[in-house]
Amino acid sequence: MATDLSQVVGFTLPPKPVSWNQRDLLIYAVGIGAKADDLSLVYELDKSFAPMPTYPVVLPFKGDSQELNLFAKTIGGVQIPSMPRTDPNRGVHGSQSIQILKDLPLVSGPGWTWTAKYVAVAENKSGIILTVENQLLDPKGVPYAKLYSSSFAIGAKARGEKYAKGIAGPPQAKPIPKNCAPDWTIGDKTSPEQALMFRLSGDYNPLHIDPKIGQMGGFGGVILHGLSTFGFAARALIKAIGGGDPKSLRLYGVRFTSPVRPGDSLETRAWEVGVGPEGTVEIAFETVDVTTGKVVLGGGIAYIKKAKGQAKL
Repeated sequence: MATDLSQVVGFTLPPKPVSWNQRDLLIYAVGIGAKADDLSLVYELDKSFAPMPTYPVVLPFKGDSQELNLFAKTIGGVQIPSMPRTDPNRGVHGSQSIQILKDLPLVSGPGWTWTAKYVAVAENKSGIILTVENQLLDPKGVPYAKLYSSSFAIGAKARGEKYAKGIAGPPQAKPIPKNCAPDWTIGDKTSPEQALMFRLSGDYNPLHIDPKIGQMGGFGGVILHGLSTFGFAARALIKAIGGGDPKSLRLYGVRFTSPVRPGDSLETRAWEVGVGPEGTVEIAFETVDVTTGKVVLGGGIAYIKKAKGQAKL
């Protein structure tokens, strides 16, 4: 029986308590590939030590606990109106963006919350795509970050016909300039143990550690968390364009287009395509898995405060 998917749009989850400390920030930085020269991210006594601005993306998994969690419980537990039950093992992270409204403190303290409001839904013959708007709020209700995340429930069916409705969404990336070499090209390499490190930030999905799960899912084994690759590219842009200053990145978003295996090499290619707000430049970018030749992050957009004297490479 067809259901009214319009009820999904506007549905809001109860606020979720979240917290972090400096150790959480260090663990996250290593999980997104921070190296020995990334002292502003990995050394708490460095004069420029600051949170990686993409850190909030792991908070809905971590919550306010320092203990392990069951992945299925972190993404379930609430039935969305008119949404059919979905299989968590057939869910795919489609896109992610984050806008930094205020710089994160090094330690949260109590009282911080994570909000979630469903702002778009689309059904096609392959499944259902949901888009949720999240905000990270301090104890006084002041927003520090606004995020948009889309997920694709493969095989899910509600109406049985093509449908789409939305009321909000992230800024969209400009097309990558054709027949134009990147202004910046940044290479990096994940380690074979990359997923083992990233999961310690709160995403304990077995897909990223148990080869049997990955094989059953058609991935041929363990794959890296998409949000780890997300962090790798953000760190690359900060280093190349923002002079290594974590506070230089003000908005950042991507589409997840292909998985990465731990140990693969990455290359982020970035083009300056305009002027962004508040003294930033607008960047369009993509990240390629050099090992497979596939684009793994597409439709990339970033607003970055360019370091003084920073020239295109």
